[in-house]
Amino acid sequence: MGLTLAVVAIVSGALIIGALIGVYGKLRPRTEGFIVALAGGALLLSLVTELIEPTLEKSSLLIVVLGVSTGAVLFTVIDYWIDEKWGSDSGGGLLAAVTTDGVPENLALGVALIAAGPKEVAALAASILLSNLPEAASGARSMRENQGWSKAKVVWLWTATAALLSMAAIVGNLAFNGVSEHVLGFVRCVAAGAVVASLGTEVFPKAFKEDAHTVGIATALGVLLALILSEVGGG
Repeated sequence: MGLTLAVVAIVSGALIIGALIGVYGKLRPRTEGFIVALAGGALLLSLVTELIEPTLEKSSLLIVVLGVSTGAVLFTVIDYWIDEKWGSDSGGGLLAAVTTDGVPENLALGVALIAAGPKEVAALAASILLSNLPEAASGARSMRENQGWSKAKVVWLWTATAALLSMAAIVGNLAFNGVSEHVLGFVRCVAAGAVVASLGTEVFPKAFKEDAHTVGIATALGVLLALILSEVGGG
């Protein structure tokens, strides 16, 4: 349980610190775009290695197809609703991306941490920090500048999101121990589908808008960094 709480602290801290940077910091748009693309690259690799591949090994292709499809549709519906309610530049889309892929992913994460060692935990925590922090920073800045929300309201919204994801990890650790691999696989793949949809509709378009010239390099660096973290953790 101690390892789970440590990772929960990283997840929560990444979102809250990212929101504080977005509200109070002065990141240049190109720098922000580069960082968001870096995070997108890390997510691109992690959705395959941490969510889809384990499901294929322990469950079935049908579960993968059903889970990924469900996650993609779920995210798309939520993202559309947020765009209609708040506007496409409100930052709500990135909040939806973090929440929709984060809840099922953290449920599965809580179970995975039951048997994880310190190295695996360190690598996983670093990957979460890499992806969540820039998304929270970008989303918070958009909420502040484009939606006109107060700094306190934006920070509290992202803090509540951090608390929700933390609870998902704790519930996964306590309640999902011993459940069928098919159920866990479906949860993982719902997260993977949401990640894919968020990359296509929110993360990479946002990065390209801010930093069109180096977004490809940043994405590749994100993939490589996530791969290095994974290899270090597995070694």
